[in-house]
Amino acid sequence: MKKSCRKGFTLIETLIVVVIFTTIGILSTRAIMLSVQGSKKGSSSVNVRENLNYSLSVIERLLRNANKITSCISSPPTITYLDGKDVSTTFTCVTLGSDKYIASGSARLTSSEVVITSCDIVCDLTSVPPSVTIDVTAKDAGTLSTKESAQISISSKILLRTY
Repeated sequence: MKKSCRKGFTLIETLIVVVIFTTIGILSTRAIMLSVQGSKKGSSSVNVRENLNYSLSVIERLLRNANKITSCISSPPTITYLDGKDVSTTFTCVTLGSDKYIASGSARLTSSEVVITSCDIVCDLTSVPPSVTIDVTAKDAGTLSTKESAQISISSKILLRTY
């Protein structure tokens, strides 16, 4: 009697192994891509939030110490006020053109990495105490993909001093 000695793999067995490894490769690549996108969105979100928090904290501090709000217009959103030395100064949301930012006088408060998508300033100077409400939405200018881009909205109600 002759014994049959089987060495190697059949074509079907090889194809099954290739399909299994291909499926594992596709799933792991997809998981890595989702992880990278999440990481980029997270760092983008932190950058935008830090810029907006800084801008609003500067605006809050200076408006609380202002002697008087002289005008508040909605288009473009601008607040004109007299500072502690009675010097007229402004805060403006520049939302026209491709470079959109928040400015204090001529100085830029948000970095060039952040784009302001909307900005609303509402002054209520007849209430006691008078107040200014600022609503700002911004996104990261560096991320091209909407999956990686973080759009952050922040709102602040600033209660002004009364004399």
